[in-house]
Amino acid sequence: MTSGFARYGSLARYKFAWIPYVVVADAEAAHHVLVKNARAYEKSPNYAGLKILLGNGLLTSEGEFWRKQRKLAQPAFHRERLAGFVNEMTSCTGDMLTEWSAAPEAKIDLHRAMMRLTFRIVGKTLLSVDLDGEARAVGEALDVALHWANDYVESVVKIPPSWPTPKNRRFARAKDTLDTLVMRVVADRRLAMARGESTPNDLLQMLLEAKDADTGETMNDEQLKHELLTLVAAGHETTANALSFALHLLAKNTDVRDKLRAEVVSVLGERTPTLQDLPKLSYTLQVVEEALRLYPPAWVFERIALEDDVVGGFTIPKGTILGVAPFVMHRNPKYFPDPERFDPSRFDKATQTERPKHAYIPFGGGARTCIGNAFALMELQLLLAMIVRGWDIDPPADYQLKLEPSVTLRPEGGMPVRLRAVTPRRSTPEERATAR
Repeated sequence: MTSGFARYGSLARYKFAWIPYVVVADAEAAHHVLVKNARAYEKSPNYAGLKILLGNGLLTSEGEFWRKQRKLAQPAFHRERLAGFVNEMTSCTGDMLTEWSAAPEAKIDLHRAMMRLTFRIVGKTLLSVDLDGEARAVGEALDVALHWANDYVESVVKIPPSWPTPKNRRFARAKDTLDTLVMRVVADRRLAMARGESTPNDLLQMLLEAKDADTGETMNDEQLKHELLTLVAAGHETTANALSFALHLLAKNTDVRDKLRAEVVSVLGERTPTLQDLPKLSYTLQVVEEALRLYPPAWVFERIALEDDVVGGFTIPKGTILGVAPFVMHRNPKYFPDPERFDPSRFDKATQTERPKHAYIPFGGGARTCIGNAFALMELQLLLAMIVRGWDIDPPADYQLKLEPSVTLRPEGGMPVRLRAVTPRRSTPEERATAR
């Protein structure tokens, strides 16, 4: 990819059929599109498939409606509110590791295991229900629905989803599975509230109670469904992808894995991590950030120009689609020397070189930065620490990672691995004192 930058630069113009398209892998250009002149852009028509699937939630809505919804939902994602979810994250992970201990040499699909884990965490934190028994059905439904959304966008002739083609019927069943799950949970919660029963302080409750400061309005059930579907889909799909890629990278870079494990043992010993441990797990966070650099689940953000503009010296006519592409941006040698190398020290806050703000954008940029970014980073840091402390993840010797750049970036065909339990070296009193 580095040779591509030398040949084409950090912006590249294409044409798909009659539609002009510009790939943006330049930090200043990304800042212009996402922040400086964001009013001149909106989500591209390529989000149409997702809008059919997820409705008019934070991911797909625009303009004043989006601003209103973002304002309503934002308090639910303040870091101090998220702190209460740490126990659920670590408890679910502990349950998975206990299952692994029963078959410590098992062969598993790592990506499927991470999807199951993060789906259970979403259920516990977002909805206060254990969805583990529904993980397979919902995972399959989400897989069908996301592929349909991607295929719908890529189709030159778009068949209306109401037409009873085999693919549309599969999508309708998948969407019904997702809708039914969310609305069942909302109905149960509203019934509990009507009865005056005690309700949990989860994200669903925060959204149910959120009121517009000016009008006093709350979200109706249809809008709650849209927001919850978006959060359920994004909250476990992207995190599972990121965690799978991070564990794959550690399996290929055992020196990094061993350094990470040493930090975890030094800070935690054998106990479960808490919120207060996160600042001490600094190298763990660097590993997460470097994995997100190489394999950002949100690998491209598309915008369409609402008016003529100039971006990075390019004339951008109205109607041009711009793909601000973290997957490409994060491999720009101008910002990340030797960009294909897995090197968590790039994110050492004490030594890292200065980079433009929008050179690293795994969660987007500007006002539409992912609302769940703090939740995702906290979850990834906790889960990765717990898994790596006691387990090696060994892919087959002939395994070659293939990427599926669909709605999200995920490993194509799963990720086969063999689990191997390890007994990490106990930290010395001196190491524990240093960690404190």
